Amino acid sequence: MRRIHVGNALSAFGLGFTVPYLYVYVAQVRGLGSMTAGLVLAVFAVAALIVLPFAGRAIVRRGPLPVLLAALVSAALGSLSLGLAGNATAVLLAAAALGAGQAVMQPALATMIVDCSTADTRSRAFATQFFLQNLGLGVGGLIGGHLVDTTRVSSFTLLFAIEAAMFLVLVAVMATVRMPHSPRMEDAPVPSARGGWKQLLGNRAMVQLSVLGFVLFFACYGQFESGLSAFGVEAAGISTSALGTALAANTLMIVVAQFAVLKFVERRRRSRVIAAVGLIWAVAWVAAGYAGLGHGSQEMATAAFVSTYALFGLGEAMLSPTVAPLVADLAPEGMAGQYNSAFALVKQLALAVGPAVGGPMGASLHAPYIVTFLLFSLGITALALRLGRRLTDVQDQPWLRTSRVVARGEAPAESLAA
Repeated sequence: MRRIHVGNALSAFGLGFTVPYLYVYVAQVRGLGSMTAGLVLAVFAVAALIVLPFAGRAIVRRGPLPVLLAALVSAALGSLSLGLAGNATAVLLAAAALGAGQAVMQPALATMIVDCSTADTRSRAFATQFFLQNLGLGVGGLIGGHLVDTTRVSSFTLLFAIEAAMFLVLVAVMATVRMPHSPRMEDAPVPSARGGWKQLLGNRAMVQLSVLGFVLFFACYGQFESGLSAFGVEAAGISTSALGTALAANTLMIVVAQFAVLKFVERRRRSRVIAAVGLIWAVAWVAAGYAGLGHGSQEMATAAFVSTYALFGLGEAMLSPTVAPLVADLAPEGMAGQYNSAFALVKQLALAVGPAVGGPMGASLHAPYIVTFLLFSLGITALALRLGRRLTDVQDQPWLRTSRVVARGEAPAESLAA
């Protein structure tokens, strides 16, 4: 588990180096124009949508570790190629390799966490993962910002080379991991990929969680760097430096609050925690609305806008030990990889659609934008409460596993084995 968490931190650190500067690199430094830069960002999403339906099946049949190693090699090659690419075709191909590798890493690492944790430790494991990811992204972006120079291509080549090196270091770290459960081909519980997806779609609770997940990612993550930032600049007059402060407030809230929040949510119903996140995000959208539509001073508008991002961070900290473990608990034995990949696919769909819808609305339809996403946040609360009625007691309250064993006077499996 320690190696897995180191891997999460390293990959996030590498991504933080390059992701904030990708558009500038392609459009300005390489001189390929804004259209090519936009296509590069689209290729990331398309590559993820193509590979994720197959990633789950590969994880089930081969185990998460070989799939993760293949994804890391693909990401390293894509990153290094991006730093060396000088024309549009090379840039797009490199972005496809990097995007596919990044997308597959998520469900592979999540499945490794599931395999290396117990029901009692899983929430804390996923909270630690989320904490380290945000810390790595923040530190990587901060250091990368001091290394880049838009007048020198070599500074960006260095960034992409460092990112590639992080992925290769992670290959070396992960190669030393010995997983407690590594499915072989003949152990695969489903005879075909179609059968695996049919079984997943027949799980009503997982379908409802996927719908809820789409709304979560659409209404939050899909707006951070598109609709919400456009709204802040156009409607609230937020400066670029204030926008950077807002993003930093989001990361700082996650880093500071993650483990305090974990203690609060560990003994709460998962469905009600998610419902509470919807209410918190509704307050965040009200704050954003005040920043852009209110008649206060610019200082008040800026403070409200920064508070919006901080409130989103609080909700994210509550979700990290809740949603991913719930996906794992809904998966039948041996199918965690399929379920993690399906949920990652839902996330990518939301991240692709969210900016396309929110960007134009945030830039021009200011009041409808706030009202729309305020309603989406309240919809999260309604969907979460509805999901709670579909979950079993143990899925919604995982600590009942331990209390029921104690109540019946049963010995833990490890003691029986001993």
